[in-house]
Formats: sequence, structure tokens, C-alpha cells
Amino acid sequence: MTVRVERTFTFDAPAEQVWEFIADPAKRAEAISVVESYEVTDEDGREAVWQVSLPIPGIGATVAVETEDVERDPPKYVEFVGRSKALRVTGRHTIDSEGEATTLRNEFVVDGRLPGVERFFKKNFEKELDNLEAALRADLGLTP
Repeated sequence: MTVRVERTFTFDAPAEQVWEFIADPAKRAEAISVVESYEVTDEDGREAVWQVSLPIPGIGATVAVETEDVERDPPKYVEFVGRSKALRVTGRHTIDSEGEATTLRNEFVVDGRLPGVERFFKKNFEKELDNLEAALRADLGLTP
């Protein structure tokens, strides 16, 4: 089973500022509650390893997820892929702006490789997207 989720956020901020956040793998990792720690592993900031805590019976441990930005079109689009023994995740972030408003469209797809992974993400994705939006708003200096 594959879990897919999409959500769009709109900000009163320039597209370039939204891009600075969403194209930074460290900022993306910090916004996700199940990421216990992370390490950016290349000079360009396109690769990172996230230590993800999955409270799933049978796993109940931290899983290393190797992430890589596979496509970037600044300041409009970034796509990353994360791979581990437990899951594969793809995240796509598309930025559009009109006047002072900037829209960020987020799309995530998780393919679980172990039982319970999809169920966990299906249950928790909305909260994680709330976390992402809150972190981005804080980074932009916007009130919730």
C-alpha cells in the first residue's frame, strides 16, 4: 500500500524566502517530528541522512533514511527521495507566486517496506504537514 498526501500553504512572503526554507534539507528535517537527528552529507546541501523514529511494533527503532534532492528548479521546485530498509518517501514542493502571495504545494508519497509503515504515515501525515507549515511560518517571521 502506498500513502499519498497533498497540501497547499499560502504565505504573504516572497517566493525566494519560501524557497530558502523548502530547498534546505536541514530545515525540512527539523520540521518533521519523527526525525530525531539528521546530517547533511554533501557540500551542495542536496543529500542528508535522517534518523527517523518509527513507533511501529516490530520496528520500534530509529531507521536511517538517506535523502537526496533529485531535482531542483530554483525558486520554483524541489523534489527529494528518501530511501531506507523500512520505507521510500518522495517529496515534491512546488512554489508559485502572484503579487505578494506565495503558494507552496506539497506532495508526499510513502511506500512502506515493512508492515505498519503505511498505516503509521497515513495516521500521522496531517500532523507532520501542520508541523512543516508552522516551521515555515516561523522561519518567515509570520504569525500562525
